[in-house]
Amino acid sequence: MLTRLETIVVEKPWGRTDIPADFGDFGGRRIGEIWFSNPAGDDAPIMVKFLFTSERLSIQVHPDDAAAQAAGYPRGKEECWLILDAQPDAELGVGLNTESTREALHDAALDGSIVDMIDWRPSKTDDFVYNQAGTIHAIGPGLTVVEVQQNVDCTYRLYDYGRPRELHLDEGLKVSNPGPVHDPRDTVVDPRTNRMLVSGPYFHLAQLAAPLDPAMLERAAGELTFVPLSAGCRVAGEEVKLGEAVLLTDPATIGIDDGARALLTWPA
Repeated sequence: MLTRLETIVVEKPWGRTDIPADFGDFGGRRIGEIWFSNPAGDDAPIMVKFLFTSERLSIQVHPDDAAAQAAGYPRGKEECWLILDAQPDAELGVGLNTESTREALHDAALDGSIVDMIDWRPSKTDDFVYNQAGTIHAIGPGLTVVEVQQNVDCTYRLYDYGRPRELHLDEGLKVSNPGPVHDPRDTVVDPRTNRMLVSGPYFHLAQLAAPLDPAMLERAAGELTFVPLSAGCRVAGEEVKLGEAVLLTDPATIGIDDGARALLTWPA
C-alpha cells in the first residue's frame, strides 16, 4: 500500500531553467523547488524538497522547538542537505568563519558584510550536511539539493542581497549561534551504499541502494516517506520516478534496481 504525494513545483528568481529532464518538462520555467504535500498538512512532521539554485539564497536561520513553539509554531526546524549535483565553484554557507556577537551580526546584516562572515564551504556532488537549528546558513548557486527537514514554515531571513523581502533580524539573531558550526553527521555519501545518514533526534534518514540492507529496513517504522534519487525505484511493484515521493508503512515493499538509489525518512 502506498500513497503518492502531490508534487508542488515552485518558480523562484534564484531557480533554474536547466532542470534535468528526468524531473519532467517545465517548459523553460525557472524552477527553484519541487516539494511534496503530505495529506496531514502542518501536522506532518517531515518535509522533503528538491532545490535547484542559480543564485545565492538568503542568509537565514531556523529556531529550535522551544523557540519556535514560544513564537506560535508547532515545531522548530532542523534540516539536512544531500548534494545531487554541484557545478564547479558551488558552495554552501554553514555557520560563521569565526566567533562573533549578535550585535556585530546585526550591524553586518544591515550593511551586507555578513556575507563575508559566513563559512562558505566548497560543495561537491554527494556531500551531506546536517543543519542544526540556530545555524546561520545559505545555499549557494549551481546546486541540485535534496533537503529533508522538520515540517514547519518558519524561516528567519537575516540578509537577502537586496531582494525586496522582509528580514527578521531580531527574531533570527535571538535564536542564532554566532560562531562556527561543524556537525558530526556531515560526510560524503557513496551513492552505491545503504547508509543511515540521520538517526534522530527529530527524524531518521537512510540512503537505500541495491542490494537493500534488511537490517536497515527493519529500523524503519511508522509512516515512511520514500524519495527516489534515480530511475529504478519501486514500491509494492509500482514505479516511483525521480521527482516523486510516496508514503508507505511496510519497507519490505521497496525495490531498488542495481545502480539506483533513494532516500527513506521517518519520524524519530
